[in-house]
Amino acid sequence: MNLQDKVAIVTGGASGLGEATVSRLVEKGAKVVIFDLNEEKGKELVGQFGDKVQFALVNVADQESVQKGIQQAIDAFGAIHVCVNCAGIGKPAKTIGRKGVMALEDFTKIINVNLIGTFNVLRLAANEMKNNEPLTDSGERGVIINTASAAAFEGQMGQAAYSASKGGIVGMTLPLTRDLAEFGIRVASIAPGMFLTPMAGELSDKVLQKISEGVEFPKRLGRPYEYAELATFIMEHEYVNGEVIRLDGGVRLSPR
Repeated sequence: MNLQDKVAIVTGGASGLGEATVSRLVEKGAKVVIFDLNEEKGKELVGQFGDKVQFALVNVADQESVQKGIQQAIDAFGAIHVCVNCAGIGKPAKTIGRKGVMALEDFTKIINVNLIGTFNVLRLAANEMKNNEPLTDSGERGVIINTASAAAFEGQMGQAAYSASKGGIVGMTLPLTRDLAEFGIRVASIAPGMFLTPMAGELSDKVLQKISEGVEFPKRLGRPYEYAELATFIMEHEYVNGEVIRLDGGVRLSPR
């Protein structure tokens, strides 16, 4: 897909991996609608990037909220060609910790945002993509990129909810690909290791240092622009489909 003048929605687009993806898409000539709950930062980015970017106050886990965001994108730019799901939460909590058993609502909240929220947005975006005129000789109409995690494969202590949510994204990648192939819509997932994002800021310096040391090469945390570059690579190469790509410097997470 040539990204010039294409329309993308990016969930969690006001910070971290999502913000970097918005910036990269604008560089490529795309128009972007940011779905996020951080209205102040979202509007700041609109001011930074100009009329090619809009902000929509969206709770990804709420159907009505997402429907309004999708409609805003259609009203503003006329179509949706790309959906990148970066919105996510992941406060660690052990199943049984010092304060007792993990609250069910805490587990449910992470699943609702990371997994159900991802599906909620992509299904409604795909429903609009199927109406697009073919963009290539192969009949491509859209691309969906979801964000999994290295924790989907090697979840650490305290990551039962987070790993389950990201494992769900890995598990639905191929079925989604098969479901949407008839409409010319591709699906892929990126599974980052630890990146320099606000979520990393919730961890102690000691934990972050240990994770960095466990990266095979380069021995550092990922940089958000590296995620954004991979995301746009996927968008631009139509034979990348049904794949989960790890982006983690070769790290395999330790138990703690």
